[in-house]
Parts: sequence; structure tokens; C-alpha cells
Amino acid sequence: MTRNDYNPRLREGAPAAPCIGLLEFATVPRGIEAADALLWEATVELLFSAPVQPGKYVILFSGSVDDVRSALRRGEEIGGQDVIDRLHIPQVHEQVEVALRRKDEYIEGKLDAIGVIETTTVASAIQAADRALKKATVDLFDLRIANGLGGKSFLCLVGEVSDVRAAVAEAAGAASEAGRLSRDVVIANPHEELSRYL
Repeated sequence: MTRNDYNPRLREGAPAAPCIGLLEFATVPRGIEAADALLWEATVELLFSAPVQPGKYVILFSGSVDDVRSALRRGEEIGGQDVIDRLHIPQVHEQVEVALRRKDEYIEGKLDAIGVIETTTVASAIQAADRALKKATVDLFDLRIANGLGGKSFLCLVGEVSDVRAAVAEAAGAASEAGRLSRDVVIANPHEELSRYL
């Protein structure tokens, strides 16, 4: 008997096992930016895209081998020095893929822009959120303070591109002056899939 006799998925004509890719980033904003970029780059499905301890960001996705390879390349290009680890498994076991999928509530619909600001302290994140909301017509989509972030905090803003840019510039500028800015990014016309993972 050969290995293919024990595993029907490996027999001739059986569908190929799923391919997965993973990128881990040192900062949340760069991870979110890379997630958006790789979704536009290739036909992949996000299985997980979220901050993890201590203040890092992980993107896990699946698709064809070529699409996953292309998405990894694009994600690493965007991430640059913020990429701290990567993984590419061309044929992952089907139970692994099933275990990695998550089902959470998320905001439906198309967002015009997302702004993300990460700071090194809780106080600076709260101050940044206040400054941003007072500067422009934006909504505070998320504010996470320290828990699971190794002491860092971040906020996500949504709204029209010009408003999000103005709000992020104000908030990030204030955090930078205080020496508390870790990273900021504005993503115009984000992929619809991205909002599920913010």
C-alpha cells in the first residue's frame, strides 16, 4: 500500500488540501494595512486577522497555492521591517483549517476609509481618540487598551477619507509630540472583507 491509499484526499482526482499563509507583524496598524493589501492582491480568504499578545498582529489566510504565495509576497512588501514571522503550508490538514476558522459578528457594508492609530500607553490612546473625534466627523469603530497588547493600545476610526485623514493626523500628531506614537495608517477604500476582522 502507498501513502495515497491511506489518505483519500491524496488519491488521483481528489481535491487538493487547502493552502494557508500566515504573517505576523510587530505593529497593529501595519498588520491591518497588509491585510487590506493582500486581499486586493489575490483571491484569498481570511481565517484570522487580529491583534495578539504582546501587541502584535497576525493574519492567517487560505486559497490556492499561487494566490497564497502572491498574498504573502504583497503582505511582506507592505509590512517591511514590521514583519516578524511568516508561514506557508501548501497542503494543510483539513482539520487544521476547520479549527482555525472563526465566526464573529462584524459590521456589514462598505467603509469609505479606516484610520488606525497605535500608541504605547493607555492614556495616550484615550487622548488620541478624543482629539480625533473633536477634529473631524468620524466614528470610533474600536478602542482597545492594553489588554492582550503588551501595554500598547490602539483605536480604529471610520468615515469619509478626508475626515479620517484629518482625524488621524490630529491624533497621531499629538501622540507623536508626547513620544507615545507607535504607528498610524489611513486605508482609503478598504476591502469589504476587512471589516470582519477589525
